Amino acid sequence: MDLNQAILYAQAVNAAYAVPTTNTTNAAGQTITAGAAQYDVVTSIFANDLSTDMNPDRGKNRVSIGLVLQAANSGDVIVAIRGTEGIQEWIHDAEFLMVPCPFLAGAGHTEDGFTAMYLSMTASLDPSCPPVTKSLPTLPYPRPVTSLTICGHSLGGALATLLALDVGANTPFKNPTAYTYASPRTGGPQFAATYNQVVPNTNRVAGRLDLVPKLPLPPLYKHVLGLYDLNSVEMAIPPRILVKPDLVCLHILTTYLYLLSRLAGGATLPLDPNCVPSSPLI
Repeated sequence: MDLNQAILYAQAVNAAYAVPTTNTTNAAGQTITAGAAQYDVVTSIFANDLSTDMNPDRGKNRVSIGLVLQAANSGDVIVAIRGTEGIQEWIHDAEFLMVPCPFLAGAGHTEDGFTAMYLSMTASLDPSCPPVTKSLPTLPYPRPVTSLTICGHSLGGALATLLALDVGANTPFKNPTAYTYASPRTGGPQFAATYNQVVPNTNRVAGRLDLVPKLPLPPLYKHVLGLYDLNSVEMAIPPRILVKPDLVCLHILTTYLYLLSRLAGGATLPLDPNCVPSSPLI
């Protein structure tokens, strides 16, 4: 995996995080900066929020969940999908029910909450508009599309996984690239096997101590291929704790950017101040 590319796409997801979920104004036509790169916003992506047993009404809310971006000086397109606060409630629910993959026959089963949210994703606030997969080929891109990369963090990683398979199987973009960060398992063994055939160019970045990528549990659920393992403990002599061993700190995207940038060898991106370990030594 190209670490600098992984950082670039994580910064694109950060740009999606910069849009509050409650901001349902389409950002189409704006220019944004992600890291050192500039992008034209082709459209915002909206969805029904993640419904959970703890907060079932959450699923009635339309939220901003991502951005379709095109690099300012090329045909490269990025679909960046953010996570949601609902992921922690999803962890506590711990039911992890499965439904048949709704967009590709024979692709096995997927987690029901992620699937319901995915099916609600559109390039318009109006939920009755076509799903985002059908919209992607017809969006008003400023320049001809030369590549398509789909990326997401946490719940957004699961949505990005579903989208990458749907796009690869059902649109003219037959060879999408996927970068996910801290993604939970999205489906069962048949889903993973189908995904691995259709989207082989996948980079699944997961923190070794992050709880979310370990759920839902196998054997009913299975991760797709492409793992890049990130360790928040530096195996030196003596070993050093790089990130506060806290559920949130080990999961947030700023931690992933910090750890990736340390490995890339350039400027180290800052860790959230609340996640700096009080004592770095084990």
